Amino acid sequence: MIFLTGATGKIGGETARQLIEKGASLRALVRDESKAADLKAAGVELVVGDIADAETLRTGLSGAQRAFLLLPNGEHQEANEKQFTDLCRELGVKHLVKMSSMEAVAHAETPIPRAHWAVEEYIRGSGLDWTMVKPNFFMQNLMASAALIKEKRMFSLPMGDGTTGMADARDIGAVCAEVLTADGHAGQSYEITGPEVITFHEAAQRFSEVLGEPVKYVPMPMDKFRERMTGVLQPWHLNAVCELFREIAEIGIDHTTDTFKRLIGRDPISLRQFVGDHLALFK
Repeated sequence: MIFLTGATGKIGGETARQLIEKGASLRALVRDESKAADLKAAGVELVVGDIADAETLRTGLSGAQRAFLLLPNGEHQEANEKQFTDLCRELGVKHLVKMSSMEAVAHAETPIPRAHWAVEEYIRGSGLDWTMVKPNFFMQNLMASAALIKEKRMFSLPMGDGTTGMADARDIGAVCAEVLTADGHAGQSYEITGPEVITFHEAAQRFSEVLGEPVKYVPMPMDKFRERMTGVLQPWHLNAVCELFREIAEIGIDHTTDTFKRLIGRDPISLRQFVGDHLALFK
């Protein structure tokens, strides 16, 4: 039995889908059962409740051999993930797979990577078998700009000239499904990237090539982004996201990895392929 968190989100949903294809026995924690109807229809056992509730987690983790820890970024994420780790140890889970990020390093300065790193260290000291899956920017994040790309052939984000090794959620899900079902991944931290390091200006060029029309990336001033998202995100989350995006704009990612190909045996999905696979959304 594999116990999943985050199974109705981008990465968790893709992980669940690929685990279902592998025939894995799954149990998933969900806050809203109506959003998990497809999982239930596919035979996934649902546990309805809140990640912060220890008794709900005990129900979900009881009898599970492996667990997948993927929580949305938030003020209480670190505490909730540490509690989850403690309960995995208490209830005899053998292998814990955590979704982290490439930005999570020992010298991380911004809140979200710092929290991920703190939990990574906590898990490493827990005595559990563990695997960290560490992607960076998700191609699927660009879907939020689909209407703007479709109507005005442009998109705007507060990333400046920062670089990313953006990866497709389908590839990240494939890695998660692999490490949750196969042996040999304990004690590994896997950095997952797409096939190239690009700026968001270059991402716009990839859109232009596939759509056959010029698409432009317009860097958004951070204060404008903050103003736009005030009221949409809670204050802690908004501040943390702004700090993370500032770090991407100023530092970014300077390398790709061959981790995906080593684990899965094929090249990662390119941004061109991603756009082509979702043509109706953007064109």
